[in-house]
Amino acid sequence: MKLAVMGTGGVGGLFGARLAECGHDVTFIARGKHLQAIKENGLLVESELLGDALIKPAKAVSNPEEIGPVDFVLFTVKLWDTVDAAHLIKPLISKNTAVVSLQNGVIKDKILSDELGTEHIVGGVSYVAATIKGPGVISQKGTVQKLAFNEYKRAKHDNDSLSKRIETLRDACIESKIIVETPADIERTLWEKFVVLVAMSTVTASARQTIGPVRANPQTREQLMAIMSEVVLVARAKEINLPEDIVSQKMAYLDGLAPDVTASMEHDLRHGNRLELPWLAGSVLQMAAEAGVETPVCAQLTSQLQPFVNGSV
Repeated sequence: MKLAVMGTGGVGGLFGARLAECGHDVTFIARGKHLQAIKENGLLVESELLGDALIKPAKAVSNPEEIGPVDFVLFTVKLWDTVDAAHLIKPLISKNTAVVSLQNGVIKDKILSDELGTEHIVGGVSYVAATIKGPGVISQKGTVQKLAFNEYKRAKHDNDSLSKRIETLRDACIESKIIVETPADIERTLWEKFVVLVAMSTVTASARQTIGPVRANPQTREQLMAIMSEVVLVARAKEINLPEDIVSQKMAYLDGLAPDVTASMEHDLRHGNRLELPWLAGSVLQMAAEAGVETPVCAQLTSQLQPFVNGSV
């Protein structure tokens, strides 16, 4: 299996490294000091609980044209770079290439479909706590390294059998000790993660705390549950068939995370980086307005974070 990772950050670096460690042909697309370090020293994943992985030598480039067509692209750039990055990976796309976006949010695949063609887009969701610790080094927290992906069901005659490319990627993940699911309704799975992601990212960022202190404090715990409930209302307005008890399910999930786990947006805020807020809580507010749904807690915390959207010094 030939695979390219477009955006070798925490998520792309982690899953790409696990697949490369298992012997798959993985090329990492990166830039700057991170690219230089990967070329010189390899790509290191540090994980106390799941084991370190050093990919050395690692195949790494800045220009996707150097790679040529691949079977799969793991697309993991920040949301504001989606359109530009989609243009850059066009040389990787052949007739059967699958682009699996592991980005946050629920609007990413529509953007990619418009840029690359619907037939190339596979719905994907990642579950992992991983960030760039330094050039060439990915730090993984917790014990979860899981992917869910599948083709979108675009017509009534589509059945639940897996396509050949989904089977191939599934088997590669299993070999690489990545937990994998292939849900029949990948759009529902995207929204199930979106519910908890919007709440966790918005509340941890506004509180400047990891999930441990946030879930332990009665006020911020209430904010988590309120935002999840608001996102569920938006999902139902869009006829997404979420479980009735999804808020309690996702609160139990948050309670089970290691206390030092945080959202990438809180990490970015702490480091003065640009935020994905417009594509997460911001997109909830836009969809809520279109559907006539009230989301007051999400709106309040979004307004608090708005001054930091473009980063800070």
